[in-house]
Amino acid sequence: MVDLDPQGNATMGSGVDKRQLKLTVYDVLLETSSVAEARVRSEKLVEGGCSYDILGANRELAGAEVEMVDIERREARLKQALLEVDSQYDFILIDCPPSLSLLTLNGLCCAHGVVVPMQCEYFALEGLTDLVNTIKQVHANLNKSLSIIGLLRVMFDPRITLQQQVSDQLKHYYGDKVFNTVIPRNVRLAEAPSHGAPGVVFDPSSKGAQAYVAFAEEMVERIKSM
Repeated sequence: MVDLDPQGNATMGSGVDKRQLKLTVYDVLLETSSVAEARVRSEKLVEGGCSYDILGANRELAGAEVEMVDIERREARLKQALLEVDSQYDFILIDCPPSLSLLTLNGLCCAHGVVVPMQCEYFALEGLTDLVNTIKQVHANLNKSLSIIGLLRVMFDPRITLQQQVSDQLKHYYGDKVFNTVIPRNVRLAEAPSHGAPGVVFDPSSKGAQAYVAFAEEMVERIKSM
């Protein structure tokens, strides 16, 4: 798991204290550390007893964009770094910030596919158009391997008419690109970060955790057919 968001939510949610990290993805982007040196092992075991590696992030990452402005091929720093460890993993997940920044561009330049989580609300639908256009531009100019794996509806409440309408619009315009799995608004998922654990570990029996497991299975099957 690569955390490219300065907020470090993916890091903390994996049971890793971002404040205690000696090396982060910031050091990797500035080439003062390798991925192998900066990665740490998740303290929280996922179902089946398998832990995973985290390339963590903290507030320090927010300054990376300024420091990388004058660097050549700055959008390919993460890609170059991950090539050294690529063969060690079946999947590398990259958590990008919710903005179209240089950090996001680094993530898109080394990814094979994009999963877009979105709430079924009007502004999210409007922002999706900009993101899709950015992905198309990155595909055309920087990463021919990049494609959209699918759109994931999250924090979904079927009782809200607007969310149903936006969901219908998503399926109308994007068709098969919309995952069949829907992640419901779930209290247990919301509680999980405060315990420093992924939702599927904190309460595997909750509706939210079960939905994420179903989504993971659907995503893997979709990737196999790409």
